[in-house]
Amino acid sequence: MNNKSKRKAVIKQLNEQLTEHSHTAHGEKVILELISYDETTFSSRENLPIDELLEQCNLKLINWINVDGLSDGELIKKISKKFDLHYLLTEDILNTDHQPKADEYEKHLFFTLKMLYRIDGQNNIDYEHISFVLGKNYVLSFQEKEGDIFNSLRNRIKQDTNIIRKRGADYLLYRLIDTIVDSYYSVLENIGHQVEVIEESISSNPTVVDFQRIQKLRKEFIYLRKVVYPLREALNKVVKNEDGFIEDRNVKYFTDVYDHVIHLIDSLDTYKDLTSTLMDLYMNTINYKMNEVMKLLTIITTIFIPLSFIAGIYGMNFDVMPELRWSWGYYGVLGLMGAIFILMIIYFKHKKWF
Repeated sequence: MNNKSKRKAVIKQLNEQLTEHSHTAHGEKVILELISYDETTFSSRENLPIDELLEQCNLKLINWINVDGLSDGELIKKISKKFDLHYLLTEDILNTDHQPKADEYEKHLFFTLKMLYRIDGQNNIDYEHISFVLGKNYVLSFQEKEGDIFNSLRNRIKQDTNIIRKRGADYLLYRLIDTIVDSYYSVLENIGHQVEVIEESISSNPTVVDFQRIQKLRKEFIYLRKVVYPLREALNKVVKNEDGFIEDRNVKYFTDVYDHVIHLIDSLDTYKDLTSTLMDLYMNTINYKMNEVMKLLTIITTIFIPLSFIAGIYGMNFDVMPELRWSWGYYGVLGLMGAIFILMIIYFKHKKWF
């Protein structure tokens, strides 16, 4: 099979995939948003039919089209056709299992990464796949579900005095990626707080719940590493800017995000080491408490061995045992046993066993 035939086969498979997504769209909400602006104008449109939204996309302005939900295959088809997206790029948009990466096509720069949320009141992290397509005077963003962390950015674009309105679509892409990367800091900060809480709990009274929380943190770190480490390579590819999708004056901003990711990786490694330390602390504390219990039991056993020996002697059933006829024998034996008990306590204290 030649390359042309292979491409036709892939396109056919992609169309089938888009159709399948379209069939599963029933009951699932897909939200569209178009923001268009330049230095002097601004407009925002939401919940328009896709055909009407694409007609209102003025490529003389900077356009940001945001799609919440990937279930409508027909909608993705129309967007792909409108902006002449490569079929492999469209396939990557629909594949939410991708690690962060950047791909350069003839007309577009494709960038995908994970958006993180810390769920309020819980210790879970919610991951959402998001893809960006950068073209001439437009950025397309595709999210898995409704809701994001870009509301403050939308408000800044609405203002007519900020730098966003004076820069191109590549600067908008930078701000979108930067907003996501900044959210990673809040997630890591929350994890750091969890580490401190678990450490205090372990120091006072380690429980099975603490062990489970540590294991959960370790699993989250494994996934976070898969999210953050490839992001460094993706940003490095954008910073190199070999195909010129990023204006030279804006490359420094992507470099700044790259530096933030390096810092995140360092913080992630630090927290990962702290989590391993927590596990060691948990095991050491459990072992220490177990040793304390064993020591106490050993002391009690050691004290009662001679007392049991004396009680055993006088519990024998011999007819001739002179002490049994002695009127003070009972009190004498109790006194002897009490003296042995006190002397052994003094000895153990002297040896600092407790």
